[in-house]
Amino acid sequence: MSPVEVGSLAIVALVVLIYLGMPIGISMLGVSFIGVAMIRNDVVATRMIGAVANDSIREDLFAVVPLFVLMGLLITISGVGKDTFDVFERLLKRVTAGLGIATVFANAVFASITGISIASATVFSRVAVPEMTRHGYTKKFATGVVAGSSVLGMLIPPSLLMIVYAVLAEQSVGRMFLAGIGPGLLLSLIFCATILVLARTRRSFVFERSEDTEAYADIGKGAMVRKAIPILALMLLVLGGLYGGFFNPTEAGAAGAFGALVIALLRKSLNGSTFWNLLVETGQITVSVLFLIMAATFFSRMLALSGVPRQLAEVLLSGPVGSYGFLIIYLVLILILGCLIDSISIMLILLPIALPVAEAAGFDLIWFGVLTVVAVETGLLTPPFGLSVYTIKSAMMDPELGVGEIFRGAFPFVLAMLLSLAIIVAFPPIATWFARL
Repeated sequence: MSPVEVGSLAIVALVVLIYLGMPIGISMLGVSFIGVAMIRNDVVATRMIGAVANDSIREDLFAVVPLFVLMGLLITISGVGKDTFDVFERLLKRVTAGLGIATVFANAVFASITGISIASATVFSRVAVPEMTRHGYTKKFATGVVAGSSVLGMLIPPSLLMIVYAVLAEQSVGRMFLAGIGPGLLLSLIFCATILVLARTRRSFVFERSEDTEAYADIGKGAMVRKAIPILALMLLVLGGLYGGFFNPTEAGAAGAFGALVIALLRKSLNGSTFWNLLVETGQITVSVLFLIMAATFFSRMLALSGVPRQLAEVLLSGPVGSYGFLIIYLVLILILGCLIDSISIMLILLPIALPVAEAAGFDLIWFGVLTVVAVETGLLTPPFGLSVYTIKSAMMDPELGVGEIFRGAFPFVLAMLLSLAIIVAFPPIATWFARL
């Protein structure tokens, strides 16, 4: 077989193995090793897998992964998410569907100091949903808002998916973080507009009863300031240090993790056993991410050796499909895969194939990365996989709340994400303006 045929067969074999249930990383390593062995020989394949293991994870940049993960976990257990929601609830309680909008804004702020969507879904399913249902919102809408706005965790910087994309695309992590600001704000505003439209046109979807007779917690200005200080201090430390040029991404992660640790200790929400469990969980997440990155790097090198990406670029870009036709196919493929597998796995499978084509098409890889993250995060809300939906279901522990009900509540926010995706495609500066400053 020719190298192109070997590469094409390797892609098909990878899809089949994943469909059969083999772990993504092991599937990639196995397929890549056999592919290189068929194109060259066993010796080259063995040497290449060793070189990949050395080259792909030896960079200092990878220290940012455990640091941001640890910061997110510390913030989750320290109660900062509840304080964030309390502040926005107090500010927006008189607005139509104000608690829904408060959840979106609280998620956006929480996202700016965690970077993990699942953490947002876990925290706000326990904080926002009970409060919303107490004030007469339907469970379907309340859980849908939490599921929808949780995706901001991977878009508004810092973001674990942005880090993974930056590594695979060989782009600056700092620029990727900056590129997420505009789309993150856009998506937040579209979510708020979606809530207002639903509240005016589909009241039965949003409200269980016509009037809210429940009292709101009386939070004074002093209490609001005390609740807001930890959030603002951590945002200033991480984002201010990063964008002000005082920290590189790794140093910002270290400063953020230390700041989150101080907050958790001051709030007495951390003891020895809890801290040890957080460290173990951080290690598990980090190892799994780095292993997947190593496997994806090997897969990418095997494909480059086969010539499949080059051949694919020639076929797509010189034919009737064209560059934007390729982009539409790519985004639709992400949306389909989002119904089946998790976000990082989608990126690791598709990017080694798509990045060379995107580069040949002349696309800005920062903009392409933002589109990738938005499309991938849509998969958190779509059945049957819908990781955010299942996270909310498990966190709520409500036997009367069905998974289908949460999916129905999240559907308007899927449409909102598709709208935001179309806007970013039509107006690239939304993603690139901050990154080019």
